[in-house]
Amino acid sequence: MKTTELLSHWQKNFGGQVTKNSYQLHLNVKDAARVEALVEMFPASSRERILSDLVSAALNDLAGQFPYQAGQQVIAEDEAGDPIYEDNGLTPTFLQLTRKHLSRL
Repeated sequence: MKTTELLSHWQKNFGGQVTKNSYQLHLNVKDAARVEALVEMFPASSRERILSDLVSAALNDLAGQFPYQAGQQVIAEDEAGDPIYEDNGLTPTFLQLTRKHLSRL
């Protein structure tokens, strides 16, 4: 989910599998005020759910911003027949580590 989809999501429903782990964080005053504003705007949601959704959306946005770095190995061809090289940037490492931790959690 992207941050642009959060408002629609909060207005429709809540759910999804959550971990048993909890994460404690301190927010700066302005961000805390923004969170409290969202809690007041969407009283059917909880503060924790709003924070969880915000973190999820930010992580999705961040993962989409990792720059592509062409490797040496050709993994496919595009519609014009030009080679598509493996990604040696941050994306494959992030995905691999995410899968590792996902199986543990």
